Amino acid sequence: MLWSIGWLPAVHSAEIVRVEAVPSLSRSVLGSTVIPYKEVTLSAQISGAVKFVAGEAGSSFQQDDVIIQVDESQLMAKRNAILAQISIAQASVRNSQAQYTRELVSPRSKDIGGMPGFGLPAMFDMTMVQPFANSMMGNYDSDMGRYSDLMSSATGVSQAQSNLQQAMSQLQEIDAALRDAKSVAPFEGIVLEKMVEVGDTVQPGQPLIKYGYVKYKRLQADVPSGLVSNLSVGMIVPAKIDSDATTMVKITQIYPVADPSRHTVTVKFDLPVDAVAAPGMYAEVYLPESKQGDTKVVVIPKTALLRGRSLPSVLIINNDNTSELRLVRLGAEQEDGKVEVVSGLSDDERIIDDPPSTASSGWMPDAK
Repeated sequence: MLWSIGWLPAVHSAEIVRVEAVPSLSRSVLGSTVIPYKEVTLSAQISGAVKFVAGEAGSSFQQDDVIIQVDESQLMAKRNAILAQISIAQASVRNSQAQYTRELVSPRSKDIGGMPGFGLPAMFDMTMVQPFANSMMGNYDSDMGRYSDLMSSATGVSQAQSNLQQAMSQLQEIDAALRDAKSVAPFEGIVLEKMVEVGDTVQPGQPLIKYGYVKYKRLQADVPSGLVSNLSVGMIVPAKIDSDATTMVKITQIYPVADPSRHTVTVKFDLPVDAVAAPGMYAEVYLPESKQGDTKVVVIPKTALLRGRSLPSVLIINNDNTSELRLVRLGAEQEDGKVEVVSGLSDDERIIDDPPSTASSGWMPDAK
């Protein structure tokens, strides 16, 4: 008795449903690559030997952490020499300023202590000879002599200050080079690729490491120019990372120019924060082949397809309320368990959903 119960006919919940027409979801599948949200390549700014590397690929750092240090011994020697030049220039400035002040307060042209004798000849020259020469002969001006001495002292001050400024500029240049000897993290992130080791000799412009911010990740794809017109920033499209479950990504950037050789446009997509992905992984994005609403397609529930048939077929309801077997050509799968029908049905027809596998033309679901 129990054995016969297992052979009781199955109960089906078949029902008549109407064929739907929905906006086309025909999509093109494009390969893409997972990239960091931000990525930079840190290059050497000075020549020298690498003396410090903070970590390997995958090591994480905070902003301003030192990642690579180039030997700065020669720069420190130059800096010490410039500091000595600055000290000499500062002493020269003080001396020239003192000479200028002396000339301003006690002019050399009127210094009687500089004359020969015990001062009497100098006094006679200042009180008698010089006034006579200034007023009668017209070829001597003691004030002009003082002006010339004053300008000479002022020029000495200016030259000393210029020498000091030049030395200070050289010190700033050396300090900038010393800062460039360190490659620091521009933001929080990880080392994506390390290109040098301790002891390597580097030259200015030589790449040292690739560094990226990977808390958020993106996809980057080269989209054919014919599909770009169907896209817009902010659009949500499906994607698969390494053939895993489908996830939704958002278009965040569409490059304004196309590659002239390949006729493609670079498009970037933001991944969800919880997406399991690493930079460099392969991914597929599904892009619409037409703008939403431009075309309509016929869709039916996948459960309406007769099971066990070599060709996809459904049971349609004729005008006289009888069923008829019809072959259909299927297209892309849609959302909510539906499938696109390329040919064989129109949106004004009715079909039987969830028929038994043994159903054929003439079979009808039981009336409820």
